[in-house]
Amino acid sequence: MLWDLKKVFLTEDEVQYAEYDMDLSEMELNGGAPFKTPVKVKAKAENRAGVVDLAVTVKFGYAAPCDRCGEETITPFESSFKHTAVQSLVGENEDDYLEAPDFTLDLDAPVTADILLSLPSKHLCKEDCKGLCPKCGKNLNEGECGCDMREIDPRLEVLKSLLQE
Repeated sequence: MLWDLKKVFLTEDEVQYAEYDMDLSEMELNGGAPFKTPVKVKAKAENRAGVVDLAVTVKFGYAAPCDRCGEETITPFESSFKHTAVQSLVGENEDDYLEAPDFTLDLDAPVTADILLSLPSKHLCKEDCKGLCPKCGKNLNEGECGCDMREIDPRLEVLKSLLQE
């Protein structure tokens, strides 16, 4: 979304709001498409003493397989980001600011980057997910599998004879 911020840049204490849906359904991440619904974006631009501060909030459902059991789950996700917008970038701190040449800011690129950086590195279907049985592969959240878990590592088999004497 191209956002015209001319009035905000030129008028001190000016505030402008934007609200839109961003489609990321085509984006592939970790071998899947995690954005099943549009990302709801709410943005606020405010001129404070000649500096334009941006506050952005996003909401969406994040779909991914559980890292323990493999079940596909959709988790509601909400996050907020803050940036400072400038008309032109000069100097070493260019990564700290968003450039708005001609008072226009392309909001999609920084919002997408912020979303990707804030996604969890580990996705669980629930906090106490039991995962899969290491022997038979059954989802332990659905019940016990009956496998004998007392198997001794073959490298430690020699120590078993010491316990039997």
